[in-house]
Amino acid sequence: MSMLTNTLGRYFAGRFVVAALGVFASIFLLLVLVDYIEMVRKTSGLASASAIMVAETSLFRVPQLLEKLTPFCMLIGAMTCYLALSRRLELVVARAAGVSAWQFISPALGSALLIGVIATVAYNPMSANLRELSKRMEAELFGSAPGGGIQDASGFWLNQVTSDGQTIINAARSEQQGVRLTGLTLFRFDTEQHFKERIEAREATLESGHWLFKGVRRFSLDGPPVDQASLEIPTTLTEAQVRNSFSTPETVSFWQLPSYIRSSESSGFATAGYRLQYHKLLAQPFLLAAMVMLAASVSLRFFRMGGVQKMVLSGVGAGFLLYVLSKVTEDLSKAELMHPIAAAWLPVVVGGLTGFLALLYQEDG
Repeated sequence: MSMLTNTLGRYFAGRFVVAALGVFASIFLLLVLVDYIEMVRKTSGLASASAIMVAETSLFRVPQLLEKLTPFCMLIGAMTCYLALSRRLELVVARAAGVSAWQFISPALGSALLIGVIATVAYNPMSANLRELSKRMEAELFGSAPGGGIQDASGFWLNQVTSDGQTIINAARSEQQGVRLTGLTLFRFDTEQHFKERIEAREATLESGHWLFKGVRRFSLDGPPVDQASLEIPTTLTEAQVRNSFSTPETVSFWQLPSYIRSSESSGFATAGYRLQYHKLLAQPFLLAAMVMLAASVSLRFFRMGGVQKMVLSGVGAGFLLYVLSKVTEDLSKAELMHPIAAAWLPVVVGGLTGFLALLYQEDG
């Protein structure tokens, strides 16, 4: 505990935090640049798209993308920190003073746990809110014409059956967890499953007992297209049901996940995706600490002993394998072949034990 509070411990913790934040900022700028170039390409034919609005849209999209890369930021940051300390012989001096590897790793572990807590309780809600805001801005950029302008290849699909017949809804983009949709195409059938009409709309909002469509164009088999400012279509769907069709667990903030899980359970929908996301966020601080352990196990070798390049490559390879393991467990959990708790915590246990055993063998073996 004294190593976490004394001057040397604060120095090691500061060096680690600076290195980790430096990697985080570098990847953030790279993602913003790449996403901005892609958005410029998509909006090149839109006269209403200003450069500032396109830049803001990209800036608001990136935080959620970067959240998935946080463990790798910790891994690369910790490796950078310890390699710099080793190259400047600061680790040699610390060892000569009687400080063991476990002691100068503990400040970084404590810092990683703190960063993980902040990422879960503060950064995740912020990134989810910014993602929703970016969707709204995308709708303003691409949804000026009936049909929603540029659409995804598949988008979001919803099927509803009422006393008037069946309606199949396809939306290019979803906002507010499915309550507001843009870039819509509807296929309506009567009670005998005969095709009735096709409808294109700029946007739609779920209200009590009906969908309110705006910027509507209706196509039927026995007449020319008809334009309408608005159109109401009855529905029996609730916000909880729409949320399960259009929302993804990654777009729900940490503080909202428990209520989403309860509402999905009460509605009879599958909750595996929401439970997995909730436990992944709970395990995030420990996953970042496990990444520090992995980084330390491949970064404490002295430069004079050689083989540093191989150790660094092995660390990057271990991080990649851990990522593959997390994706496999995530897919198994979403398919309900693995419990969400096991899927979320297995990569943490594997990464932590691997780093711990490697350090134990190098330092005390």
